[in-house]
Amino acid sequence: MKTVVSINLGASADDYDFTTEFLGQTLRVLRLGCDHDIDQAERRLAEWQGKADALALEGMRDRQRVGAFQFEQRLTRRLAHAARHTPFTTGTELRDILQEWSIRHLQNEQKGYFNNANVLLFSGAQHYRSARVLAEFTDNLRFADPVLQLGVPKFLTSLQALELYSSGSHQVLKWAPPQVLAPTLAPLPEWNHFILRKALHKANVVVAYFDELAPFGLEELAGKTVITSAISDARLKELGDKGVYTVVDYTPQPFPQTVGIAVLEAMILAALDKSAERITEDDILDIITSLELQPRVLYPNGFKRLSRFAFVIHPLSQQYFRNAKPMDLVAKVAPQSVMNTVEKIIAYSPPFVYSRVTGIQSPTGAEAEGWLITVGGTPKEIMRHGPEFTYQRLLAAAAMAKKLGAQIMGLGAFTKVVGDAGVTVAKRAPLPITTGNSYSASGALWAAHEAVQKLGLVQIGPSGKMAGKAMVVGATGAIGSVCARLLAKAVDELYLAAPEAGKLLALKEDIEHETPGASVHVMAHADKHLGEMDMIVTATSGAGKRILDIQQVKSGCVITDVARPLDIPAEDVAKRPDVLVIESGEIRLPGNVHMKNIGLPKNVAYACLAETIVLALEGRFENYTLGRNIEWEKVREIYKLGLKHGMQLASISGVNGVYTDEDLTRVRQLALEKRPDLQRRAETTSAPAPAKPSTHKIITH
Repeated sequence: MKTVVSINLGASADDYDFTTEFLGQTLRVLRLGCDHDIDQAERRLAEWQGKADALALEGMRDRQRVGAFQFEQRLTRRLAHAARHTPFTTGTELRDILQEWSIRHLQNEQKGYFNNANVLLFSGAQHYRSARVLAEFTDNLRFADPVLQLGVPKFLTSLQALELYSSGSHQVLKWAPPQVLAPTLAPLPEWNHFILRKALHKANVVVAYFDELAPFGLEELAGKTVITSAISDARLKELGDKGVYTVVDYTPQPFPQTVGIAVLEAMILAALDKSAERITEDDILDIITSLELQPRVLYPNGFKRLSRFAFVIHPLSQQYFRNAKPMDLVAKVAPQSVMNTVEKIIAYSPPFVYSRVTGIQSPTGAEAEGWLITVGGTPKEIMRHGPEFTYQRLLAAAAMAKKLGAQIMGLGAFTKVVGDAGVTVAKRAPLPITTGNSYSASGALWAAHEAVQKLGLVQIGPSGKMAGKAMVVGATGAIGSVCARLLAKAVDELYLAAPEAGKLLALKEDIEHETPGASVHVMAHADKHLGEMDMIVTATSGAGKRILDIQQVKSGCVITDVARPLDIPAEDVAKRPDVLVIESGEIRLPGNVHMKNIGLPKNVAYACLAETIVLALEGRFENYTLGRNIEWEKVREIYKLGLKHGMQLASISGVNGVYTDEDLTRVRQLALEKRPDLQRRAETTSAPAPAKPSTHKIITH
């Protein structure tokens, strides 16, 4: 049996002695703590050299390699000399490999995990290899070396700055006690603690030794990912009690006792009967692969993942200025000419954060937080300028989102229809982009299906489809074409209306190919068959134009208005109380969501915003919905992902707010009174039931 001894400058209360099988050898592994007594550590190394098969030195600063700068503590050389006749290691080589592997492992397992993350490294010099790898995924790095060593309230923010600083910090390292992992010459440690607390609040990922995190609690560590080493069950519980979501332990632990990197490397030396100088990277790779060792990704309180998003909004009219401080004071007294000038000036303003969004919690354990970023242009100003004008503002918003730590950004309202509908922005932005149109289409059909089901005026035919007729007005548009493709799978007859005859015919061909047996009719004007429809979806971009004559619509029809601004004005809706006109796209978010008012009830978001959130919860950091041709497969996929993460259709609402069950009953009763055919059918049809989550077969089929 071979013996591996760890001489540790830490507390002797943590000593252990166990026997294990490793690489075909039986090893006794012994830890001897020296309670920060360097002379005792030297005596024990001398005592065990020649007796042990390998010696490990733990609990002190190791050799540092930061760029071209290298520094080795003189004491390390002195202690290594005491063990000169026995293979000796501080774990440097293995640490470098495992630090890099653990980060890449998590980035591969959960794609985009570290993308744009705000990372705080307590010591960039001690974790330089980790910093180099993380720099591949994020520019948001902060190194606390000057804060901890000199008490200077300034963080380093790049690898270049760290390398320059490290080359001049060797005097601190030379004179500070080597058993202090974060050496300091700062006169006010309380000041260091305050500065670090503030930095921790902003960080998503923290790279530090376990002991360095001891002074901090729930307020600083809740929701964080901690990259560290040698985490025992007791330490994992302590981190969990402090709210840490994920712990990355870059030391594999295939033994009954938790060991550090240096001990693991010493065990390799003993098993292979080699000195540290003779161990090659090939040897280490062979051992890792043959033993199937893995970095440890631990979840102290069950699986949790916190992803980050940004979403771009803008004022929809001058009314926004009348409601927003401090502009409201000016808007109350300024004449219209002044407000027109203000509207033009605001369009040139840089983006700013309107609201932080927190509290989104999926049933899967995933969570999301984000930022609503405002660009200044109203629809009038956006359309008055060329696409490049809006592109520049969206790219500025994307740069801001990246700096905040967002991993994906969504485009809202008119920002997603400018130019090529997000394609150019996605090519030039530093993070993935989505317009949200896939979920907007899904939300439209979800709301329409729910409304038809609640009214109970249309039956399901022998084919399993709705035994009636549906029309899509604006069928050749981005959302309209997807609604048409999906409705073809759910209704007996589908009517498509749009002024572009060539596109209509091509869309009809596509639908008939995708859905054999579908009955599809096309027309340039909606009025031709308007009075026959049981369901109508309007999805045009003709703001201010008359889309259809609501007086021609038959009683009991459900109209889903997807367009923004709305196709059907409130005064038209008021003329037909026997017709249900709904605004689609509003999604109820899971959790207890906190964000500023966006004109919707608490926990409710527009579908385009909800799509961005769903992608964040799923960890799908990719360009998703772009351009004017939406893939119906993505509409179906985003709907299913939404259900997975607890998204629900919000209460069905119209131009005057939420429809109650009494409102739906009143529409149903008025329709029954005006249509004898419905009265006969109603004898076998029950009244609409209270709202329940729908299975939404329109999407799942």
